[in-house]
Amino acid sequence: MPNEQSSSPVSAESTSRQDRGARIAVTLFPLLIIGGGALALAVPTPFVDLAFLINPLLMVIMFGMGLTLSFPDFAVVFRHPLPVALGVLAQYGLMPLIGWAIAVALNLDPALAAGVILVGCAPGGTASNVVAYLGRGNVALSVAMTSVSTLLAPLLTPLLTLWLAGQYLPVEAGSMAFSIVQIVLIPVLGGLLLRTLFPRLVEAALPALPWVSVAAITFVVVVVVARSADAIFAAGLLILLAVVLHNAAGLSLGYAVGRLFGLPVASRRTMAVEVGMQNSGLAAGLAGQYFAPEAALPGAIFSVWHNVSGALVAAFWRRR
Repeated sequence: MPNEQSSSPVSAESTSRQDRGARIAVTLFPLLIIGGGALALAVPTPFVDLAFLINPLLMVIMFGMGLTLSFPDFAVVFRHPLPVALGVLAQYGLMPLIGWAIAVALNLDPALAAGVILVGCAPGGTASNVVAYLGRGNVALSVAMTSVSTLLAPLLTPLLTLWLAGQYLPVEAGSMAFSIVQIVLIPVLGGLLLRTLFPRLVEAALPALPWVSVAAITFVVVVVVARSADAIFAAGLLILLAVVLHNAAGLSLGYAVGRLFGLPVASRRTMAVEVGMQNSGLAAGLAGQYFAPEAALPGAIFSVWHNVSGALVAAFWRRR
């Protein structure tokens, strides 16, 4: 995740290569995921039994996120606590409720409703930092918001899911919290520690990290789609509608919150992408583990759509 305002020990040349790799990866990501999803729909059998790889791949993604962080990145939290707090509150306050409202309004099947709500309860998406960069947002603020929401995920994601999705399916909040600690917290902290101890080694690997994340999340989506092929053919358009509405509401309301509190335009843009872009890969993995295969569908589709919408929004902002 590029961070123009970070004081981390990364050379200008390495940062430029990392930014270039991230831009290309986030542009091609939707195409790769659509291709993978199409393959899984056409030939699901080879991928159905590979669900055991989902959590390890999510851990790889989160470890990669930790490698892109450094302790100075968290200084933004203390220098500018209000924007970070607003972003995190909007993330965990608006998106879960929007997901619940969409599930009710569209009268979704219980498993799909739980999946949509779980997407809303997930922390910020790792691609949001790249979109903030491309859209001339406040990148340092984006990194801080993503980091804080991710660190809070083991507590808030299970509690919010239990509250809002418990009416649809049983929610094992304690087990889910432990899974998030394993999948998210430990890998992120491990990556951060490795970056601190071996900065030159990590610096050399940074340009490849976006591609590692793209490959991992694409494979997660392939497995999820393969296991839910029948549900996609039955309710694919309805889930796509739910995902588009969820993402659009998050982007719009995130920007509105920033404007309401008088934040600069760059920070409003960051607020929009942080609220509107979720860690949907994590949501898909948790939904498949704790609910049902079809409950992972909203997360898989969100993984595609929020990158498409993020790229479009970033291009629009960049031209302005």
